Amino acid sequence: MTNRSVSERLADTPKVRDTILAAAAAARGLEGTDPRALAHSWLFTGPPGSGRSNAALAFAAALVCTDPAEIGCGRCKGCRDALAGQHTDLVHVVPKELTIAAKFVRQEIVAKAARLPTIASHRIVIIENADRLTEEAADALLKTVEEPPEGTVIVLCAPSTDPEDISQTLKSRCRHLYIPSPSEEEVVRILMEEEGASESNARLAAATSLRHLGRARKLVHSEAIQARRANSINLAELVFFGSQAFQAVATLVKATEKEAVEDHAEADAAEREKLERAFGVGAKGKGAAKAASGAATALKELEAQQKARGTRRKRDVFDLVLVDLAGIYRDALVIQSGAGASGAGASGAGAGTGGEGGSASTVAGPSGPTVPLTHPDFEGLARELADRVDQAGLVACQDAITQCRERLHQQVAPLVAFNGMVGHLRRACKVD
Repeated sequence: MTNRSVSERLADTPKVRDTILAAAAAARGLEGTDPRALAHSWLFTGPPGSGRSNAALAFAAALVCTDPAEIGCGRCKGCRDALAGQHTDLVHVVPKELTIAAKFVRQEIVAKAARLPTIASHRIVIIENADRLTEEAADALLKTVEEPPEGTVIVLCAPSTDPEDISQTLKSRCRHLYIPSPSEEEVVRILMEEEGASESNARLAAATSLRHLGRARKLVHSEAIQARRANSINLAELVFFGSQAFQAVATLVKATEKEAVEDHAEADAAEREKLERAFGVGAKGKGAAKAASGAATALKELEAQQKARGTRRKRDVFDLVLVDLAGIYRDALVIQSGAGASGAGASGAGAGTGGEGGSASTVAGPSGPTVPLTHPDFEGLARELADRVDQAGLVACQDAITQCRERLHQQVAPLVAFNGMVGHLRRACKVD
């Protein structure tokens, strides 16, 4: 379904929809609207994959929509451009490095936010991953967030309002809007309508991605990501087979690091080539030596930025590996605490999201309601773990995975962190 309106896009989250449309109505100055509904600085928070950036783009579309009757119609050029992130009066900042530096904020955010709208009544600045702002960067952005230029709306997107996630001084200047995770039915609908996935594959991707829409999209299309997920989950089984888990971890870490580099090698090379052309690298004649010197400095800075992005990519993929692995231990705990399975999911440990048989299994809770499994296509492995490892051991396995994630964020070498985790998993599972 193309050209869906803002109202339709946000139908799964009525509070978010109503808040955004009320703000856009106030921006138009419509009779009967509350002008206080439109704040000039916002903080959108929500769990990973909840659609914070999609909600922010929908907000932008509602503000620049030119349809006189329907706010955020989804059909006019303003809506289409904003939803695609390409509107002239939209500044969409998607940081790729581990942190957002003060220099970047001054050059790419504050300077652009200061410009007046060109074709729309408002200029919208969306800053994704605002939790990556350094303290100095947050200070550099504070005045803009506190008093944006007239007609400018700032939207910060962050995981939560926790002081570790977002500057409290910025938070205090913003109106907060929580974006909940989409329902499983909504993720399934999007995957079927927009990605062409079968219903069984869409349901499996929605469940195993924990309703993370971005990841679910990749799961239904990429065989490489499906294979990585299967390899991650199968670590829980290899723990019982001597050195095989350590060997698998070494292979997984190497493949992940290679993926993070190769998937972006072409884009990185193009970025470098563009910079070299801008400095006239290889040119001869007057001024060539000076240009070459300037190019060397710029290229060195670019290489540092690309290295930082690579580090971030690796960390993000390792996080996904750990989320998948944690999910199978969670499923084992669900099975241990339940009265029995009500559905028959694929029990083969080698099943993946590419198969047609991934129906979502559930386990009946003690009081009756069913609890869905994170990895229904690996129900057989989850049951094996539930039989072999007691509750305390399964909880200890979850703790080992959490500790591995923390060590990765402390810059511990990935292979060292993962090997340490495997050792803890073996101990928790009482493997000799």
